[in-house]
Amino acid sequence: MRLVLLDLDGTMYDREAPVAGAAEAVEALRAGGFAVGFFTNTDSQSAASMLARARARGVPAAPGDVFTPVTAAQRYLGESARVLLLANAAVRGDLAAFCTLTSADVTHVIIGDCHEILTFDLLDAAFRAVRAGAELIALQRGRYTRNADGDHLDTGAVVAAVEYAAEVEARLLGKPSVDFLRLAAGDATEVWVVGDDRSTDIAMANAGGARSVQVRTGKYADQLGRDDLPVPAYTIDSVVDLPGLLSC
Repeated sequence: MRLVLLDLDGTMYDREAPVAGAAEAVEALRAGGFAVGFFTNTDSQSAASMLARARARGVPAAPGDVFTPVTAAQRYLGESARVLLLANAAVRGDLAAFCTLTSADVTHVIIGDCHEILTFDLLDAAFRAVRAGAELIALQRGRYTRNADGDHLDTGAVVAAVEYAAEVEARLLGKPSVDFLRLAAGDATEVWVVGDDRSTDIAMANAGGARSVQVRTGKYADQLGRDDLPVPAYTIDSVVDLPGLLSC
């Protein structure tokens, strides 16, 4: 199977507005024999709400097409997993089958956007479970997030607290983790990763053996001249040019 994984924000839409011609490009890829999926590092919404958000911005996605760190966690966890989850209610619904209400016999501690529920007791329970042998998983590692009312701590800051106290390193299931790419790609034999961010999209593709394509939308202009970031195999003006690159 030939698979194209398309970043959402900055690639399919930019500042909430659809990139002109993006939806038609996706249909051309599908007509050319490629499976198409979409990926995002968002760890604060359920799969259903992310799908609705993408569709509202013109993305021609069906159920199962949008891959998030929460989706990665669902695929990563085994049936016997007992998860202590630090995440908001929307994400908890997607991972409910794995969650435990106690800190006993926890096999995994998963940290996502937990600003709605975070308390010292919950953070301490996560630390104690990891010290007892549970695997620490980060849905993403953002340091801070920008909201309308200013900057706020993001998931990575909470993960760092548990890492520091327990003296472990969390497994990352969001971008730019190769695990994220592997879980999203499944059995595909040819994988193209298309995004605007060299520090996440391109870094993940290059490290995971996928073919990396950067678009000149989204964060592209912000990263011009950055010699410290990975270099894409291909650069195109926008996702509209992708079918031509892949000869669809």
